Amino acid sequence: MGSKKKAVRVRDLKPKKKCCRKDLRCMRCPVVVHRLRKLDVDEMNRKQIQKAIKKARAA
Repeated sequence: MGSKKKAVRVRDLKPKKKCCRKDLRCMRCPVVVHRLRKLDVDEMNRKQIQKAIKKARAA
């Protein structure tokens, strides 16, 4: 995830039907997508977005 545009796209991904519940959740996990949609990603810089994605993926 090198640019802000790619990081912003994560929030618009279609989530999978069922969560995998592994140690590190995948990007399309419904939980990760929901957590990122709750955040205001447009106001964040790239570093803050990366940190938010990392936190959302932590199980």
